[in-house]
Amino acid sequence: MRAIVLTGPRRVEVVDSWAEPEPGRQDVVVEMAAVGLCGSDLGVHDGTRPTPALPWVPGHEGGGRIVAVGPDVRDRQVGQRVVVEPNYCCFSCPPCTRGMTSGCENRLSPGITVPGLLAERVAVPARFAWPLPAEAGAEVGAEVGAEVLACVEPFAVARSAVRRAGVAPGTDCLVVGAGSQGLLTCLSLAEAGARVYVTDPRADRVAVAERIGARPVPPDGGRAFPFVFDTAGVPAAWETPAHRVATGGTVMVIGMSGEPVGLSTMELTRRQLQVRGSLIYDHPDDFAATVAAAAGAAPRLAGLLRPGVPPAQADRAFAEARTAPGKTWIDLSDWGEDH
Repeated sequence: MRAIVLTGPRRVEVVDSWAEPEPGRQDVVVEMAAVGLCGSDLGVHDGTRPTPALPWVPGHEGGGRIVAVGPDVRDRQVGQRVVVEPNYCCFSCPPCTRGMTSGCENRLSPGITVPGLLAERVAVPARFAWPLPAEAGAEVGAEVGAEVLACVEPFAVARSAVRRAGVAPGTDCLVVGAGSQGLLTCLSLAEAGARVYVTDPRADRVAVAERIGARPVPPDGGRAFPFVFDTAGVPAAWETPAHRVATGGTVMVIGMSGEPVGLSTMELTRRQLQVRGSLIYDHPDDFAATVAAAAGAAPRLAGLLRPGVPPAQADRAFAEARTAPGKTWIDLSDWGEDH
């Protein structure tokens, strides 16, 4: 079986001798069609986010078609197109039992803690393989292009942050950072009826955000916002959410960095701010809601995507994901056609 494997920092290659997946009784085997790349994947690619072993299959955002089901699976079928929810929670630790599966203490994550999705076929727990919606009489998932499979998962991250923030329709919101997660956050806020503003030091990224209805904010503008969504998560960008959030407002932090940022308790208290981290999504409701919305959002999601990169040019895909505006993804559909 073919797979894209990481053999060392910033070294990936296509191999044709990767072991076939061994599905468990409650698993399905998915023939992958599309896999998106994000900052977590770049950390794996760099070697700054160590993997359990090398060589290693990266990738966690994507989906494809079910080609086999385990003997105990009753609610998934061969031929269904599915998107993978790539955070397998344990359902038994304290956060899980409170319904906060995003904080699962035993979570398994493809491409991070278990081998990822950049392979011809992968085994996935059936409950984490979500069939795409279809119009009446249509093939399951037929109206959703393969490329959209590459961004449903990060769309769920963005929609969950908006849900947790409690943004009401008509609210002015600022998104800091117009990388792929920032763009999806802009889209999620627009879906919620908010007026969306965006800031990023790169004009080409802001231009993509404008295409989906976001409004640019000059870097030196003094306007304050009741909600600020920080999708950058780095100290260099922290000054913007810290100073652009209105008194009594909320900063939702989606982007992550190991470096501390500055906000005094005096400022936090006097301005009565709320600063809240938003990590992935909670199973099953957040992901189920995003999948249900995928068909209606498909044209807008597709508008954020760059042209798919073939597996043989995986190095180029990782390079594009670092710098190019829009969402980068690897197109594995030819592998499925060959099979």
